Amino acid sequence: MFSEKDIAQIRQKGLDIKDVEHQIGNFKKGFPFIKLVAAATPGNGIECFDDAGIDELVKFFDDNYPDYELLKFVPASGAASRMFKHLFEFMITFGGSREEIATMESDKSFNSVSNFFASIKNFAFYQDLKNIISANGLSLDGLLDKKDYKTILEYFLTDKGLNYAAMPKGLLQFHSYDEGPRLSVEEHLVEAAVYSTNSEKVSKLHLTVSPAHESRFKDAIGEKSSIYEQKYGVSYDIGFSRQMPETDIVAVDMNNQPFRTEDGTLLFRPGGHGALIENMNRLDAEIVFVKNIDNIVPDRLRGTTYRYKKAIGGLLLKLQEKSFEYLDMLEDANLDDDLIEEIREFAQDELFINIPDAYLGFDKMERIDFLFNKLNRPMRICGMVKNEGEPGGGPFWVENQQGVRSLQIVESSQMDLNDEGQNHIVANATHFNPVDLVCSMNDFKGDKFDLKRYVDPETGFISIKSLGGKDLKAQELPGLWNGAMADWITVFVETPIITFNPVKTVNDLLRPQHQAK
Repeated sequence: MFSEKDIAQIRQKGLDIKDVEHQIGNFKKGFPFIKLVAAATPGNGIECFDDAGIDELVKFFDDNYPDYELLKFVPASGAASRMFKHLFEFMITFGGSREEIATMESDKSFNSVSNFFASIKNFAFYQDLKNIISANGLSLDGLLDKKDYKTILEYFLTDKGLNYAAMPKGLLQFHSYDEGPRLSVEEHLVEAAVYSTNSEKVSKLHLTVSPAHESRFKDAIGEKSSIYEQKYGVSYDIGFSRQMPETDIVAVDMNNQPFRTEDGTLLFRPGGHGALIENMNRLDAEIVFVKNIDNIVPDRLRGTTYRYKKAIGGLLLKLQEKSFEYLDMLEDANLDDDLIEEIREFAQDELFINIPDAYLGFDKMERIDFLFNKLNRPMRICGMVKNEGEPGGGPFWVENQQGVRSLQIVESSQMDLNDEGQNHIVANATHFNPVDLVCSMNDFKGDKFDLKRYVDPETGFISIKSLGGKDLKAQELPGLWNGAMADWITVFVETPIITFNPVKTVNDLLRPQHQAK
């Protein structure tokens, strides 16, 4: 199947022939749907705390975080192009006729092109756009008066001007302040100063970036970080990483044969955000907060975010502390039956670990071994918000191919929605995943977990793409917060909807929660 040239290309990526043959095998057999057992709901997989309970967890975090090395991990390599899809399509087709203008202006919906132009002065990037147009001898106000929307969008979206359609979300102006606009990544610097700062006032932030934009991220942060260091009394330790080339996956044609480009070389594609488990595995931290690049709010709304970040962090520290005490005892193996039962109840009731019926037939050493292995795993606390019709994954009880039940975040692409029973479970879901995680990276002896050992390789995803007019199949690795963390201890906690403020389209920046005033 592979020539000497192919083999050299494969090895250059850090892969070998067996890796690529395994990838092709996945295309041939496909990935099974996740078997949903029930939706995780309050009282059945989702913890809900009242204000007093949240206060207690926040205090536990504030009292104990100095003992740990904290870090905030932000996947920031994705392009922002999808934010501007409707504007780009309009720019390409718009000819400037009265009929086209009338049609555009008649659409008053929130995500319309009309709303974008009507509200253009409310965007944080407005002044930058005005300046770049002025530098080219034109006036933004003049273009708006003439309804020359095409020219405005060319200066906004393309390399003629700001080139926003080719930029990553982290380098877009998100929020306006009296002192000037802030980039999305700046808002993460602000957050990191509050909840991922150690006892020496060092605030650690790690961003995954694409090679094309790494230098721009470094320049932007280098220019801005001193402002927030002075404002919050911290010093930043900021790391960057790229998606590893050895996580790329060969593409195949519709007959599952390796897809080749015009010059005959193999086509490899990035393995999706699940590949970032490799980046997480290399982090130097004990406790890692994970948050998407676009899920941030301006200062006036940040209090609730901080409160619940500290609450899920406090819960993690509390559960981890108890787990470590029990693991020390289990390793010693000198436990009476009452203590073993106490640990079993903790595992089942507080860590939501499913205890199979077979456990009842285990002898004493088998029970100790079982509990030790179940507790000695990476742990994550995941904030979940009430479902208000947002698309995306959610919290479910699932059963894997070995019959083991566990709590998992499941994406819609992993669900068999043609199955009536599975569809009924999905319909009963009450919460969805806003990607608000805090993760424990070390075991009870202080050694780093090898996170690659806790991935479920059967939870990848295959999609149909095209290149040069030819269809191809692309494969993504198990997602970062679903399949890549499938064998982690998982606890779900209800958090308020205000903690979830993604920017999927540029018009989302017009929502009240993204307006600084």
